[in-house]
Amino acid sequence: MPQELYFEDFYVGQKFHSIGGAKVTAEEIKEFGQKYDPQPFHLDEAAGEGSFFKGLAASGWLTAAIVMRLRVESIRVFGGMIGAGVEEMRWTHPVRPGDTIRTEIEVVGVRHSNSRKDYGIVRTRTLAYNQDNIVVLRSTVNFLAPLKSVV
Repeated sequence: MPQELYFEDFYVGQKFHSIGGAKVTAEEIKEFGQKYDPQPFHLDEAAGEGSFFKGLAASGWLTAAIVMRLRVESIRVFGGMIGAGVEEMRWTHPVRPGDTIRTEIEVVGVRHSNSRKDYGIVRTRTLAYNQDNIVVLRSTVNFLAPLKSVV
């Protein structure tokens, strides 16, 4: 388990890789689709075959949730990773049953918060890959990290 990090521990160019990966199942795709994104290509193989995706495909929001879990497991921020905005989220390839998702995260910016003097803002770029090294999601997000000197 990675150590908990403070704002002072982050620097531009720093990279984090997911610990292991997350295997996606047809059941998970359908369950998430039924509950949160009930479109035919997320619910049924046959309906998926006749769609843009040419098969059952995970909701982009399921993919984003999996990537979030991998981010939190890879970067342990003291007190938790508090979101401070999504600048970009782009789904670049469908996630299918049996895919295993892994992430590579790079710190692309660090700055002190203007409104919360006890926090800094860490800007990261995340690439999520499937088992064939195809990028399935690309995102740039910010999170808050507490200053060590204040805690």
